[in-house]
Amino acid sequence: MLAKACCQLHSLDLQHSMVESTAVVSFLEEAGSRMRKLWLTYSSQTTAILGALLGSCCPQLQVLEVSSGINRNSIPLQLPVEALQKGCPQLQVLRLLNLMWLPKPLGRGVAPGPGFPSLEELCLASSTCNFVSNEVLGRLLHGSPNLRLLDLRGCARITPAGLQDLPCRELEQLHLGLYGTSDRLTLAKEGSPLLTQKWCHTLRELDLSGQGFSEKDLEQALAAFLSTPGGSHPALCSLNLRGTRVTPSTVRSAPPTPVPGARVAVTHLPRAWKWCPAWPESSRGQRACILSRPLRGVGLGTPGELGLVLVAMGGRARCGTPAGTAP
Repeated sequence: MLAKACCQLHSLDLQHSMVESTAVVSFLEEAGSRMRKLWLTYSSQTTAILGALLGSCCPQLQVLEVSSGINRNSIPLQLPVEALQKGCPQLQVLRLLNLMWLPKPLGRGVAPGPGFPSLEELCLASSTCNFVSNEVLGRLLHGSPNLRLLDLRGCARITPAGLQDLPCRELEQLHLGLYGTSDRLTLAKEGSPLLTQKWCHTLRELDLSGQGFSEKDLEQALAAFLSTPGGSHPALCSLNLRGTRVTPSTVRSAPPTPVPGARVAVTHLPRAWKWCPAWPESSRGQRACILSRPLRGVGLGTPGELGLVLVAMGGRARCGTPAGTAP
């Protein structure tokens, strides 16, 4: 009835709803050909709905989001990657948020799926037990050259080598933050330069918080932003290094140079770090922030070479102007 009454309906948000899966499946079987966006909350009802998607009832679907509810389901979501690629070949955005997702293994001798050729955003962020590995990520993205956003927060099994093998060359946002990881001994100690060398010309946001890369490894990674192709300015405008082994000298030796007119934000820096621009004449009157505690998304000035110096502020935070500059 809904399919006939709303013949222009193309987006359906069923998050936290009590709609029976049988009703949803019936609707999708009738109106699925025009559906473009679908939001779901994972529950016992979700399996039947996903089954309909795998059966190609929504071949034009562009956005699919499945997230955990308030009462998190303890049963892992089993999702056959290759079947989803065949059932929803036009997906541009795929979000599996905070789920205990258990990808079905690819059978022996089974050919890889067709991929998601139009995919631009993949989000697998989770704070729960995560089974996403390099192999699973490769199965998801082997046919996605246009990916722009990759959110793998909480995916501790992913390594830089696995990311380097991905076909996407124009990635703009890469989120690899690990929060509350108890076993840091298993984290990769090297490999971060593989990421920045591959995407230094396009990355706008990079989150490495909680990763186990060594100081030397991070120094090499940040240095990649100084050698962009053709000497162009790197696009980087947000960098999260919370909980890493980065030091003031490491960041100072390889500072990001912002796009003219852009603002640079380095979030979650350790206590008592100061971001100190080398103020060009055009920047007189700009203000520098002296931080006594970590602040999220702190603006760090306009164009010019930027560096970090360690300062002791006695537990205070204040703003100051460059030396010799009127406030």
